[in-house]
Amino acid sequence: QVQVVEAGGGFVQPGGSVILSCGVSGRIFSTSAMAWYRQTPGKQRELVAGITNGMTTNYADFVQGRFTISRDNAKDTAYLQMNNLKVADTAVYYCHAQPQFSSHEYWGLGTQVPVSS
Repeated sequence: QVQVVEAGGGFVQPGGSVILSCGVSGRIFSTSAMAWYRQTPGKQRELVAGITNGMTTNYADFVQGRFTISRDNAKDTAYLQMNNLKVADTAVYYCHAQPQFSSHEYWGLGTQVPVSS
């Protein structure tokens, strides 16, 4: 059974940093494209960053060089390093796993990142 579990959220001040982690069980991680999305009340979930199983990364325009997505296949874990956080980055952050050659996709339950002074 596949499980996607985020960790690392919590209050952070503007200009601060936080690292989110995403652990994936079920032996799909190494062949999955991983991504982080975020959502705020009343808005659609939006892509923040993605990384393929070949280590190719992509970022939303609003990231502007502040975030870094990475993965450790030995630990079945993906990460999102977020620096210089802004109040506008306040959201629930979700991890997404898309196994290669599969129509199934998997989501975590999300972790909240409130950015406030």
